[in-house]
Order: sequence, then structure tokens, then C-alpha cells
Amino acid sequence: MPRARYKLLVDRFAHAIRSGALAPGTRLPTHRQLAAEHGLALATASRVYTELEAMGLVSGETGRGTFVREIALPPGQGSGQMNVAAGLLDLNFNYPSLPGQADLLRTALRQLALSGDLEALLRYQPHAGRIHERAAVARHLLSRGLTVAAEQVLVVSGAQHGLAVTMMALLKPGDVIAVDALTYSGFKVLAETLHLEILALPVTAYGPDLDALQQLCRRRPVRAVYSMPTLHNPLGWVMDLTQRERLVDIARQHNLMIIEDAAYAFLAEDAPPPVASLAPERTVYVGGLSKSVATGLRVGFVAAPPAWVSALERRVMATTWNVPGIMSAIALGWLEDGTVAQLEAQKREDAKARQALAAQVLKGLDYTCHPSSYFLWLPLAEDARADQVAMALQRQGVSVSTAEPFAVSTHVPHALRLALGSVDMPALREALLKVRSIVAW
Repeated sequence: MPRARYKLLVDRFAHAIRSGALAPGTRLPTHRQLAAEHGLALATASRVYTELEAMGLVSGETGRGTFVREIALPPGQGSGQMNVAAGLLDLNFNYPSLPGQADLLRTALRQLALSGDLEALLRYQPHAGRIHERAAVARHLLSRGLTVAAEQVLVVSGAQHGLAVTMMALLKPGDVIAVDALTYSGFKVLAETLHLEILALPVTAYGPDLDALQQLCRRRPVRAVYSMPTLHNPLGWVMDLTQRERLVDIARQHNLMIIEDAAYAFLAEDAPPPVASLAPERTVYVGGLSKSVATGLRVGFVAAPPAWVSALERRVMATTWNVPGIMSAIALGWLEDGTVAQLEAQKREDAKARQALAAQVLKGLDYTCHPSSYFLWLPLAEDARADQVAMALQRQGVSVSTAEPFAVSTHVPHALRLALGSVDMPALREALLKVRSIVAW
């Protein structure tokens, strides 16, 4: 087919979708039907749909067909971007905050202003953080069941920055990394940016399919595995000790690096020990204070085997030089005086109360969660389409995320990830009632 004709067909579909002539949810002809109708080669017909999918206008679903997408959602609605429209009840992102946290910051700033070390905070800091701050993080990690020396710790600008410097330092373009088929959306963005090949592991109700990981390592040169063993985002599982030990066994058999993301680990009480404590020679542990304290406090930490610290430190230097001294001084002061531990305990109770409210409002719906997490996973009926549900909720004044930003496999389930931690309890009840009315309709 001449290029002009081929492009004309793409443009015709695009115009019909954008004008509303093809409504969201419309099932388009199969690739073979399109080829026959327009006298195309099958490969060319497939290319038409590939271009439309790249434009965000259609989605292809294995076994179901190609559907027109809901394109009226504003940026961020259902896509994992932080652009929630003003006036919407936000069930898209978690930025949990407790009453009185602003007063904590005022007190901390006053104390910092009286500090004899204030002038030093205005200068460049060591790339990995000041040694007393690294030691404070090491003591904090000990309470999580992880024993590391201060020299193994790096203070970074939030957990996302910790993931970035880890992947930049220890992986190279083209490396293969195994990851749960549904995973943290920020990790996906990093992997794509760094040109890593992601291979999806099927997920079960209790963790990743480790048999699949074993088979994958026999077929492909897997370099690393990314895992959230303690309170998985978005599915909420906590891997038991047996699963963690098996993950470590597979990693040792195949010489895998393990990246352990502990961003939400503080919410899970009585969890098994971190994977990093079971395989300290090959695990990088990444955490932060965004969820346990405040999202605006961009302070995180990385704990790594001693041999990898120097490479990680160079990537901190390359990306941000060092965490701003004032931020790290406040954050690490709160670690030392017990403020972080107090906030974590209060947020666990807050998350439990929110999950209890969700259980009350969503009773009868089939969803997945952890009893003390700030999110839940809500699969939709077989004939429902997540983009249309998200659009319907937006019209009702509620922002939610679909499964798309979390999915790394070709199959994207029709489901919603509901964040429970960003609105007050009356607003949360109102938003969940609207979710129920739309989903159960």
C-alpha cells in the first residue's frame, strides 16, 4: 500500500475517534477484516492499528480485539501522572498526611535556626550524606530487621531517586530485569528511560510466580529482579519468609541482583525480615520518608553491599550532587528523636481506618488489599472497560488510576487502583460511594 494511502487510513480513524464518530469502547474490525475491507496486506492492517495505539487512540487486547480508547480524560486521569484536575476527589495518588504535621515542621525549622551547624548546611554536602546521617539511617533500618554499616548507606533525594541511582550505577542499557506483571509505575518509567528490557513475572495472590522466574532465568540472561516483598504496590501482598528464601535461592543460582523497594514497608506490621537481610551480598534496599512522613520531604536512603557503594555515590553526584543539607538535617533529626517512628505508627492506624471504611462501602465487591495499606486493587467486570469507568468517575468528581501505568505485560487488566490516603475521611466515603455506584451499575 502506498505510504499516502496507508497514512490516509490512519488519519481517517484518528479523525473519527477524536470527533466522536467512533465512540469510546467501540470494537474495531479485526486485523483480517480491516485488511480484506481495504485490500491491504495483513501486516499493513496491523501497522494501522499499531500507529493508532501509539497515538493513544485505541488499545489492543489479546483475545478480545481492538477498542477505541476514552480520550476525554485530562492528563493524569488513569495514566499515573500527577496532574489531577482541580476539584476532583483524589483516589489517584497517595500523599498521606496527619493533623499536626505542619506544626512539626515549624518546630523543626525553629530548632534548626538555633543550631550552631546552620551555616554548614548551606554548603555542598558529601554525595552519600554526612556520616552521622548515614549512621542514623542505619539505626532506623535496624528497627526494620536490616543490619548495615553506616558506610553502606547513601542518603538520596527520595526513594525514586534511590531507584534511579541504583539502576544507573548497576545496570546498563539492554540488561534484562524481571519484574512483577503489575508493578510500581515509577519503576516502569525508569526502566524505559534507561533502556532496560523488562520481562513480566505472572502474579499470584501471595507474590510473584517464582517458578516462572526460575524458568525465565534458564531461557534469558536475566541480570536483576525488582521486588516489593513487603506491601506490594498496587496489589498489597506481603511475601512470606518461605517465598523470600526461595527468591534468594534463585538469585544466587543465577547470579541476580535484587532491588528491594520498601517504600510502603512501614505499613506492614510483623512482616518477615527484608530480603536484603537474607541476601546482603546481592541486594540493594531502597526506602524513603515520602509516605511515612511527607511527600514534600524528598529524603530517601539506599543500603547496598560495600562493593557497590562507590558506584552508587558517583551516580548521586551525577544526578543531584547531594541531598539538600537542610532537608536531610530535618529528616534525620526526626529519625533520631522518634518522630518518624511515631508518624509511622499513626499512619498504620490511619490506613487501617481507611481500609475499614473501604470494606464497609465496597462490601460485596471483589477487590484486593492489605489491611493497613493506603490503596486497594479493584478488578472490573469482564465486559467493563477501565478507561470508560475512569471517565465516568471523573464526571462524578473522582480521580482514579487504571491498571495501565502498573502493567508491564502485553495484557493490561481492566481494573482500578484506588489510593485511600489523600482525602479526609468524609471525602473518602463520598468518593468510594461514587466508585461503588459506577462499578456495580
